[in-house]
Order: sequence, then C-alpha cells, then structure tokens
Amino acid sequence: MKMENKGNTIHKWNNWKFTDLVFGVVTPTIVAFLIVGLSMQSSPGAIGLKYILLEAIVVVGVPMLIGLIWNQWAGGATGFLMGGLYTLYFADQVYASKGSGDISLLGNLVSAMLIGYVAGALNKRSDSYKRMLISGVTAGVMGSLIVVFASNFSSILGPATIEGSALSFVPRVLAGILVPIVARAFLRHSNKLD
Repeated sequence: MKMENKGNTIHKWNNWKFTDLVFGVVTPTIVAFLIVGLSMQSSPGAIGLKYILLEAIVVVGVPMLIGLIWNQWAGGATGFLMGGLYTLYFADQVYASKGSGDISLLGNLVSAMLIGYVAGALNKRSDSYKRMLISGVTAGVMGSLIVVFASNFSSILGPATIEGSALSFVPRVLAGILVPIVARAFLRHSNKLD
C-alpha cells in the first residue's frame, strides 16, 4: 500500500545518510562550541562581535526562519521565547561587566538553539515516530553536552559533577522521548483535517 504524500517530505525512521550526521549533528555542535568559546574571550572586538552575532541569530534569524517555514504564530512565539532567553543572557552579561556573571546562561541559550536545529535537521519533517524519537533523543543529548560544557566554566555552578550532568541530561533526553509523542499526535490530527 503506497502512502500518499500531501506535500510533506516523508522520511522513514531507518532512512539515514552520512550527511544527516554531518550537517544535523557534527556541524551545529561545532558551531555551538564556537559560540560558547567566543563568548569566553575578553577582547573588545570579540565582545562586540559576540553581541552582534548573538542578537542577529537569536533575536532575528531564528524567529524569522520559523515564521517563514512554519507560520506567523510559530515565528512570533519563537521570537518571544528567544527574545526572553536573549534578555536573560544580556542581563547576565551586564552583571559580568560589574565583575560578576556566569556563562551557564549562555550554555542554556545555545543548548536550546542546538536542540531545535538538530531535531529538525535529523527529522526532516518525517511523521515516523521512530525517526522523531531518534532525532529528539539525539538533539537532547547534544544540547545537554553544551550545558555541561558551559557549566565547567561557570563561576556559580563550578565544574560539572555527575549529579549536575544528570540534571542536564535527564530532562532533555526525556523531552526527546516525550515530545515526539506530542508531535506525532499533532501531525496525525493535522492530516485528518486535510
């Protein structure tokens, strides 16, 4: 029985390519580590570039992309969430200019961006629960790695402990398991309406 394609790209759960790994996991993870690494630089040029890039990506690029590929409501909601995270990060950096601050907020911000990107890049709009599950868990693990990495440089959190790392991994991996269930329910309901 042939499945009808209603304009969405359908990828089976076991239809993976090497480029999925390279562009869906490796490349965005390298970029995430570069963002965190750049933010730890203290030269005026690096600091200026950091804020320009961060604002361009977080406050402009991500919400615009979601709005363009999904819809205005998703773009607006993404802008609200990303703008809120950027504001929290910026507030932390204001404190940092006064001699105190923490890199852990940036780790959370970059983790959120990495999770969304990796999940979408690996899933490729598939409605297969297995593919969503693999994409979600992989995204959760990659996002957790960024949080644990950034916490190692945190003046408040200190070096990552096993318990602290578990607190980073468990909710993100759990979300990688549960969110695909919700996403699949939305997709199934959406297909019934078409």
